[in-house]
Amino acid sequence: MALTSSPIRTDWPCQVKAPGSYDWERSAAKWLRELVPARYGSYPAMLRHPVLLARHAQIQVQHEIRVARTALQTARSELPGLGMSESVIEHTIKMYAAEVMQLNHIARSIRAVSQALVDHNHARAAH
Repeated sequence: MALTSSPIRTDWPCQVKAPGSYDWERSAAKWLRELVPARYGSYPAMLRHPVLLARHAQIQVQHEIRVARTALQTARSELPGLGMSESVIEHTIKMYAAEVMQLNHIARSIRAVSQALVDHNHARAAH
């Protein structure tokens, strides 16, 4: 399988073996299952087709990003009404900002793994 650019870059998750290496698809599926609610990771179609699992993980993480952004954007206006002190509010804002960054990194990693899975499926279908 020819790879156009090295998938082992900053976006590639360390938990997933390099594409084309022994058992890499299994490591990708295992990592992806950790990113979705448990019930989705156990559906037979998701187990047989890691590309479906990658698709659902991408959707899941995009929703989590929206939730974290909303929480970040509304923290300063809503948390004082809940009795939170300024120091707690500042800490919470930093936490949400860090979470948005982490989730964006995870989303990029899912896209990299998903593309490798799709490329692998196309290569397998061509043979």
